[in-house]
Amino acid sequence: MTKVRRAFVQGTIVGLLGAFVLGAAAQKRAHATATAAGGMVEVKPESVGFSSERLENLHRLIQGEVDAKQLAGAVTILARHGKVVETRVYGDRDLASSAPMTKDSIFRDYSMTKPVTGVAMMILYEQGKWLPWDPISKYIPEFAHLKVFAGVDNEGKMILVDPDHPPTMQELMSHSAGFSYGSGHTQVDKMYQDLHVMHSANLQEMIDRLAQIPLNYQPAKGWTYSASMDIEGYIIEKLSGQTLPEFMREHIFTPVGMKDTRFFVPAEKRGRFATNYRDNGQGGLEPTEAGGGAPTDYAAQPGMPSGGGGLTSTAEDYYRFAQMLANGGVLDGARVLAPATVKLMTTNHLGENLLTGQFGIGQHVMRPGFGYGFNCAVVFDPPEAGLPVGKGTFFWDGAAGTWFWVDPTNDVVFVAMIQRMGGHDNHELEYKSQAAVYGALVDPEQ
Repeated sequence: MTKVRRAFVQGTIVGLLGAFVLGAAAQKRAHATATAAGGMVEVKPESVGFSSERLENLHRLIQGEVDAKQLAGAVTILARHGKVVETRVYGDRDLASSAPMTKDSIFRDYSMTKPVTGVAMMILYEQGKWLPWDPISKYIPEFAHLKVFAGVDNEGKMILVDPDHPPTMQELMSHSAGFSYGSGHTQVDKMYQDLHVMHSANLQEMIDRLAQIPLNYQPAKGWTYSASMDIEGYIIEKLSGQTLPEFMREHIFTPVGMKDTRFFVPAEKRGRFATNYRDNGQGGLEPTEAGGGAPTDYAAQPGMPSGGGGLTSTAEDYYRFAQMLANGGVLDGARVLAPATVKLMTTNHLGENLLTGQFGIGQHVMRPGFGYGFNCAVVFDPPEAGLPVGKGTFFWDGAAGTWFWVDPTNDVVFVAMIQRMGGHDNHELEYKSQAAVYGALVDPEQ
């Protein structure tokens, strides 16, 4: 057994054993609550352990951001035991026209696309198409000769060395293979920028450009938020013989009932598309401008569908996706993944050498108790991580401030959709919402 494979097996065996318990409970819960989850039927908070009075802290938190003109509007969904506790709508979908936010407003998911891409990868995993310890180059031959950046010489030229081992699929899916987005200031970042990797015309062109760029560090020796999930999108297309949008539609969106989720917003649904905003520098908001980066108008199917950040959806659609995972891979009788596969995806796959507080993105810092699974963050020791969520909670968010989490211990699912680019408080609001939600869970045994 290779060193990489042994590390993988040792790192996940505990999580896989736990999947049997999760699976039995999840399947029983999914069967009992499928109608409620599918129909978005709301129940009284007290019937599932929440306090209506204490949930007002959550409402004041979100409404306060709207009143302070830090958000145009929001849609939130809170559920427990597969039953929707509440769906809340705040503010406006568009400030200029005063169009109110609605439950079916469509949002830019940005990096909340990543867990969806992770599920697509796990579907192919169940089909025997790949293994976590496989080298990425097994599926992308263009990556067979990637070098590793090891600093610069006296003349300022890059020093390149061979990788200690070929970066693996496990490392790709946990952001530890050595790729990045090129958003830093190193010579490697400059290559990403000069080659316009994330602006490629299609996924093959993206791969061809990435093949020219060295890894930022030795595989498994660092953690960098990266284009890894876009690379996964290319792998999904190669292994399935379908385009990424086709595969997701057939294997995820249709069975889960995500009727408004796709990589663009068609003409007949444009009226529900929430305007995206950013800080105007004067304490308020202004619409973001089109141009640059991913196609901000989302008017047509993109030539390079981004598995890392390209989807649009409603809060209800994303809730259905999250609830499917909470149920152990099934919703309304439609099985997408097995419970053991969900557990594998949502188990920490980073070694202790990366859980030191040195690595992270924004307020998401890899540290004791807080790691990263396959395409999502994982809280495997909440007290150590300083968070109120249950053990095994997994989550992620997006550049425009959307966020979600699934807590398998307390059987809680929360989804929040906003549209505000950047701003230091976007992800802070995410963590504040956790404090408000768990502050209202007064009878967790119920």
